[in-house]
Amino acid sequence: MDKNLARKEIDRLREAIAQHDVRYYVLAQPEISDTEYDRLYKQLLSLEKQFPDLTTPDSPTQRVGGQRVGGFESARHRTPMLSLDNTYNENEVLEWDDRLRKAAGTTEFDYVVEPKIDGVSVSLIYENGAFVRGVTRGDGDTGDDITHNLRTLRSIPLRLRLPFPKWLDVRGEIYMDKKDFAKLNATLTKHGEESFANSRNASAGSLRQKDPAVTASRPLRFLAHSIGTVEGGGWKTHWEFLKACRQLGIPTPPMVVHGDTVMDCMRQCRRLERDRDELPYEIDGAVIKVNVLSIREKVGMTQKSPRWAVAYKFEAQQATTQVLDIITSVGRTGTVTPVAKLKPVGVGGVTVSNATLHNFDEIKRLDVKIGDWVLIQRAGDVIPQVLHVITSRRIGKEKAFPVPAMCPECGALIAKEKEVEVAYRCTNPGCPAQLTRGVVHFAGRSAMDIEGLGEVAVVQLVEKKFVKDMADIYTLSKKEALQMELFADKKADNLMAAIEKSKTRPLSRFLFGLGVRHVGEKAAYVLAQKYLTIDALAEASQADLQAIHEIGPVMAEAIVSYFKLPTTQTLLRKFKRAGLTMKEDAAKRRGLQPFQGKTVVFTGEMEKYSRPEAERMVREYGGNAAGSVSAKTDFVVAGKEPGSKAAKAQKLGVKILSEKQFLKLLPENGN
Repeated sequence: MDKNLARKEIDRLREAIAQHDVRYYVLAQPEISDTEYDRLYKQLLSLEKQFPDLTTPDSPTQRVGGQRVGGFESARHRTPMLSLDNTYNENEVLEWDDRLRKAAGTTEFDYVVEPKIDGVSVSLIYENGAFVRGVTRGDGDTGDDITHNLRTLRSIPLRLRLPFPKWLDVRGEIYMDKKDFAKLNATLTKHGEESFANSRNASAGSLRQKDPAVTASRPLRFLAHSIGTVEGGGWKTHWEFLKACRQLGIPTPPMVVHGDTVMDCMRQCRRLERDRDELPYEIDGAVIKVNVLSIREKVGMTQKSPRWAVAYKFEAQQATTQVLDIITSVGRTGTVTPVAKLKPVGVGGVTVSNATLHNFDEIKRLDVKIGDWVLIQRAGDVIPQVLHVITSRRIGKEKAFPVPAMCPECGALIAKEKEVEVAYRCTNPGCPAQLTRGVVHFAGRSAMDIEGLGEVAVVQLVEKKFVKDMADIYTLSKKEALQMELFADKKADNLMAAIEKSKTRPLSRFLFGLGVRHVGEKAAYVLAQKYLTIDALAEASQADLQAIHEIGPVMAEAIVSYFKLPTTQTLLRKFKRAGLTMKEDAAKRRGLQPFQGKTVVFTGEMEKYSRPEAERMVREYGGNAAGSVSAKTDFVVAGKEPGSKAAKAQKLGVKILSEKQFLKLLPENGN
């Protein structure tokens, strides 16, 4: 290839790679696979090696520098990079708004609300469209020049798309997605290196590497959130600036919302707080900003922070506390799980006194002992977990916790079924704790949905030996039910009716209720659709099961092993004698599949059905109920106060249905 052809091909490849970076990081609509992207990159790299004089500083191949830096030079911000004042409740936000309006001398302005990403703030400088410098916030006036490291991030364009301003200082946050952070920590642990306590620490540590190649290996991303200095921008509002960023190829937060009033902003803040666990990255609050740039200029800033913006901080989801004791609990499959008993501490708006330690290997990995001070984290409804031990606070009186030899509930031996497993299990199939939790699961809403048969009732039934296995539910008499505390005549009648009604639940719910190891609600539905009856499923071979796309070898082995057990065969005979159908009603619905081949995501609060019930109906009518929105999503069903999923659906052009529109699609509503 001659030089002119090489120049044209290099330009084409650079443009293609830049376009794909925009589609991946800015639009969240990738067109090609990672493999195809790597192929383009290698083609460009090969040509630049053949024609080194055609290599330019803004080429994608120049992101990863080979040289190490001895330290970081200081760089001064042309416009101070200030921190935000914090507010913690609605009254404080309203007080800020009052001060703002007085300073502005007008009420004729609007706002923008953004998620406050828990990352590292940086300033990116572009001159004539080229990325020339990246600086940390530092003390607000001066920060560290980390240009070499920032150049390695694919989400930061090395050259802006036309038309670009002459000079642009764009501020934003460097962060890691939750999944990427978890993978990084797992890799570090595997190689015997110290893991990071949280994603913010991981981002900060990765940015301050002396070797840019190390930074390049870390899954860092960038999102823009504000302007520093601009020459030739011409934007009048923050909204216009964010739109321009996306056109220039700079990624922005996906959940930015416009607000006409401060109360509009508060509603969005509450939505963000409610949905924070659904977001792919960590946020610790929301930021409310004046939208009109001229108003910002008028109200100005204090020595520490701008007057035109404020942070609304959420309840902390991490806290430091002391391990008072370590106990164990037994789950429905016999797994013995260690739990840390903690000195009560407030986390995420609730008082936490327990945290899971997952398994005994995790205790060893964390090196957690009774008496240790630890950092804990709570996310959503998940039981809090211990992130790491604060070893600097040890005084020498802490006690190690050994793996127990016996089940804490029944006294039977505990052991690993396979050496490769991390879980220790109680070896007694008649363990009362296993039975209690198994029956509670079987009677739960996602399984047989037996109203009135909650944990308190099941504990009594097991203690009185009225229930010795799941099938004994169906031989329970009213006389026995009346012997339970708080069960009067009417309540006992209702329980008997609920038990009788559950006999015709479809196979998918029955199978999920059985609690076969590794078989969740979705897998149970897939298996029920394939085999239609419990007898057909029980006869399936491991090879037959593995031929099903969604069923892997581990699950297939667990299913075959479960149905071979004499206790399982006895249980199924008892269910049959009690009159359970244990069949899937797919046959009668075969012609009624409104969601056939469709992927549906739910957001917000549903009125007629709970979210698990609505998702189950989607699956029963041929669809796939997913937990997150992507370009492959067909519908997003928005209930009351929809959150981030609705915003992402709008951005991706995914059709949004109201709950009423969703209900109209269901065959039981006449369609």
